[in-house]
Amino acid sequence: MRRFALVGILIATRLLGQSLTREQSRILDAVNADAANSVALLEQLVNINSGTLNPPGVRRVADVLGPRFEELGFACRFIPMDPVQRAGHLVCERKGSHGKRVLIIGHMDTVFEPDSPFQKFVRSGDTATGPGVADMKGGLVIILSALKALRDAGALDDTAITAFLTGDEERHGSPVSVARGDLIEAAKHSDAALEFEGGVRAQGHDAATIARRSSYSWVLKTAGREAHSSGIFGGAGFGAIYELARILDRFRQELREDGLTYNVGLVAGGSSVTEQSGASLTATGKNNIIPAAAQASGDVRTVTEEQYERVKKRMETIVAEHLPGTTAEIEFGEGYPSMPPTEGNKDLLRTLNQVNRSLGLANMEPFDPALRGAGNLSFAAPYVASISGLGAYGSGSHAPGEAIELKSQTYQTRRVALYLYELTHGTGVR
Repeated sequence: MRRFALVGILIATRLLGQSLTREQSRILDAVNADAANSVALLEQLVNINSGTLNPPGVRRVADVLGPRFEELGFACRFIPMDPVQRAGHLVCERKGSHGKRVLIIGHMDTVFEPDSPFQKFVRSGDTATGPGVADMKGGLVIILSALKALRDAGALDDTAITAFLTGDEERHGSPVSVARGDLIEAAKHSDAALEFEGGVRAQGHDAATIARRSSYSWVLKTAGREAHSSGIFGGAGFGAIYELARILDRFRQELREDGLTYNVGLVAGGSSVTEQSGASLTATGKNNIIPAAAQASGDVRTVTEEQYERVKKRMETIVAEHLPGTTAEIEFGEGYPSMPPTEGNKDLLRTLNQVNRSLGLANMEPFDPALRGAGNLSFAAPYVASISGLGAYGSGSHAPGEAIELKSQTYQTRRVALYLYELTHGTGVR
């Protein structure tokens, strides 16, 4: 079955060759020829556990990828991120003067740590499951296969391309000024940033991401007077848990607006609350004691930074209106900034749609940012025209059973390879 699918791709390539240059046709032929090797590399990468909090595993992924970039003429270095308690970043560069300076952004880590039961690549026909198979090891394979096709067609010479693969996209290290400082510097010296998070579809059609929402964390802590439960609502006050519930319910009712979500992910309360590594809370207490402490944490996502600042101020106002006998405070943590749809981003989409037309594909419309999660590209976007959604097509990301559409890998790689060719050889020359 897979042989017939590949034959179909080859026939389509020959038909399209009537409207493509000889070099572009060679690029597509090279992509098609690499399909089986790409699946083999995907399986190898997925079977390496690279949970964000597993630095040795992330480094093993970098050790697999680095030599493959070097075979394509890239100079690679690994930037350790020990100061922020993360593995580090793999950066591979080709220096040249032809066309736009392209920054390729991806990540090597996944949400599946070594203690997850979901650990192996399993193929079933044209789909496969595995930890990080779509988010985003499938995207890493697309990057390498597209670059390899350019090299094989003689189209990689004298191009300026930097691949920046982080090791902590799923849970970035702190402070973010350190964790993303090198990526921001790379963006400042680039003309176009392409992120290889998963491909997306809207109403059954491929779409592109030229805007993304922010993602910031918050921690809410409340306190009350510990006393016998018979004194609740009286002189002893309302206790920490009622105060916490008041605030969260006010959030639920009063903050809603277009493009905004705010989630409560973790809650605990009692006589005492103990936090462990920012990922778990432990509470102690008794049913007949007014709770002295409660804590909740969550995130808030906005389309613009102005929206975030406005919502943040409203949340702080709600927190400040205490029930009798209680206190409360909220802290907002570092996160991913929003990425607005700039004219530069729109220009990148127009170029991508030129490629789509040359392949006989439909135009890609902008994907609704309210439906897209945060990503590394948002750190680069203030400094360079940016676009995302060039990675693998799949489903179930961040959960056991995460899957990839293997049949779409070659299809997406063909698009990406010609897109990179257009950016580095087309009309957009610096």
